[in-house]
Amino acid sequence: MATMAMQLRGGVVLRTASHVRVSKATVRPVPLARRPVHRMAFRSLKVSAVAAPAMADRPPELFGLTEFSGLEGKAMKSALRTDWPEKKDIMSVIPEHCFKKDTIKSLAYALVSVALTLGCGALAYTFIPMKLSYIGAWIAYAIAAGTCATGAWVAAHECGHGAFSDNKMLQDTVGYVLHTLLLVPYFSWQRSHAVHHMRTNHVDEGETHVPSRTTDATAMYKLRDTFGSSLFGLVNSIGVLLLGWPLYLLKGASGGPVRGETNHFWPYAGAQGKHALFPGKWASKALWSDVGIAATLGGLAYWAYAAGSVMPVLALYGAPYLVTNAWLVLYTWLQHTDVDVPHMDADQWTWQKGAFMTIDRPYGALCDFLHHSIGSTHVAHHLSHQIPHYHAREATEAVKAAFPELYLYDPTPIWKATLRVAAKCIAVSKDKNGLYVFNPQTPAMQTATA
Repeated sequence: MATMAMQLRGGVVLRTASHVRVSKATVRPVPLARRPVHRMAFRSLKVSAVAAPAMADRPPELFGLTEFSGLEGKAMKSALRTDWPEKKDIMSVIPEHCFKKDTIKSLAYALVSVALTLGCGALAYTFIPMKLSYIGAWIAYAIAAGTCATGAWVAAHECGHGAFSDNKMLQDTVGYVLHTLLLVPYFSWQRSHAVHHMRTNHVDEGETHVPSRTTDATAMYKLRDTFGSSLFGLVNSIGVLLLGWPLYLLKGASGGPVRGETNHFWPYAGAQGKHALFPGKWASKALWSDVGIAATLGGLAYWAYAAGSVMPVLALYGAPYLVTNAWLVLYTWLQHTDVDVPHMDADQWTWQKGAFMTIDRPYGALCDFLHHSIGSTHVAHHLSHQIPHYHAREATEAVKAAFPELYLYDPTPIWKATLRVAAKCIAVSKDKNGLYVFNPQTPAMQTATA
């Protein structure tokens, strides 16, 4: 990657493929004077129950854990701080132009993702025979096309957040079309994903990848002990990546416990009233999402009918669809889950804490290009989902420079992090500090081994 220079509030970010350096003038200082009662010293850290040795000297056991991730307990440490920056102070360090939307640029990125996806399909249709002996080539096509289609999925995700364009009608039209063609109920998911952002890492009111309590996960612990941690992690990761998305849409799997069993296609399922996932106008908007999904399914059925076989549909559309689903589940799972990333209930949770429990990870230049850096700039995205993805890298560097103790980045390779999370992030229990941490054993197991 060529060296690039980007102007940021009078400072310069010098970026190469392997190093990012932020000049001292890059980030506007956090306005500490606005909070005279709570003087926020971001270079030091106040915690409620842990003494002050360096993180490298703190064993996992000090936090009630058996091991650290590549974060080395940083999320646990920050969750225990007694003073947090206000939201306005967090927003103030992000350059103003990072919030500006460029409709032409957004459309260009979306069109590139669509063109790459359709190009993969055209090449496969033209050059790969529809024969079982070419199964290897079809698998390779599914991985390539599904990975490219994830970029279109991310563009639609940006539409749902209102970060695509100031033209709301254009924005919702693009998002509706792209998500619908990928069998995503646009308005339903727009609402549930907004709740995810509003209650990130809330153990009761969060949405998507909310962990179970240890008392409700006895069967999963038994499976792990029966098959061993490594095999269990492999099988669990495959199951989550293949089935996690449809189970979430249809049954609210890993959704907030306060909402019960929800359904993105039938907005009246699950809790109603205060904790309804689709309150008020969202119920009717969810039904409009269903219209698009029905039309897409009808189109796929007609394609199979016209082709005289369902195989072209499964090979050209179905297999890449599963790959796209796996990518979106992987991103969301790893952005908010690891062995030393806590969840919180109403007594501990704040918006700031939840947002800063988000983790950036190293997906590499190719995935960052194809997927618009959704996995490597997700902390900034949770701090403000109004930031278009083409400004997210710049916003990330500003946040990282202003809040080094809060910003989370885990350098662990993605495959290794996935297997660790799948094997060891089974369920949570409340620790002595009031945080919900992943526990390697159920309460009954702990009693038996005590």
